[in-house]
Amino acid sequence: MAEVVSIIGLNRIGLVKPHDDVSQLIIDAARADQIEFMNHDVIVVSQKIVSKADGRLVDISTIRPSNRAKSIAKRTNKDARVIELILRDSKEIIRADRVALVVRTRNGFVCLNAGLDKSNVQGQTVYARLPNNPDKSAAIIKAKIEKSTGKEVAVIIADTYSRPNRVGQVEYTIGLAGLEPIIDYRGQADIFGYCLHYKYVALADEIAAAAELVMGQGNEQIPAAIIRGLTRMQPTNSPGLSKKLLLGKKRDIFYSIT
Repeated sequence: MAEVVSIIGLNRIGLVKPHDDVSQLIIDAARADQIEFMNHDVIVVSQKIVSKADGRLVDISTIRPSNRAKSIAKRTNKDARVIELILRDSKEIIRADRVALVVRTRNGFVCLNAGLDKSNVQGQTVYARLPNNPDKSAAIIKAKIEKSTGKEVAVIIADTYSRPNRVGQVEYTIGLAGLEPIIDYRGQADIFGYCLHYKYVALADEIAAAAELVMGQGNEQIPAAIIRGLTRMQPTNSPGLSKKLLLGKKRDIFYSIT
């Protein structure tokens, strides 16, 4: 029998404000459409609504840029106040010029502008920063949904990332709780008996990208989706799971050539 995976968008969440309970908004949106959660559902949540609920919105008109920010602003042709925010969320600057500002965030992610984002944020000078601890945010959402529904679920917080040597962006996992992010096929045989040596699949990123097919990137107003029917997922209660998706400097071949 063919495996069927469903992607169910939750489009009744509405605009999220600081201090909103994201888990309750998700529960209410599902109930409004008569959607019942099932065991092993994976709930993919847009980083943006988590950042909004966590109060990670900053009006750059209140920012006083440092001398370092002013210097980088000249090199990148960006607003020095935006650069200051990026620096506050960065552990290391990898590239800074008029083409791109690539950093390693304090959580270890390599991305443009430390994930600072203006899209779908109200106010001309207001920007959204990434959540302080995306894994912790995912765990909180997971626990509240499970307590309310009695079902065992997993939660992924997804953000849009550019990719080396590829045009366009896709959704990546920046926080998760409840499932192993990697499926390790190494040592297993393929359909012809060949032993696999390199198949180490980032399932969590595949799930995040699949959810984006429904959630969209513009004005769709679908900031969360339920992925149902994944038989390959491996439930877990381990903390800090997003760290398994990070290579680090020594193993990142793209870092060495930036």
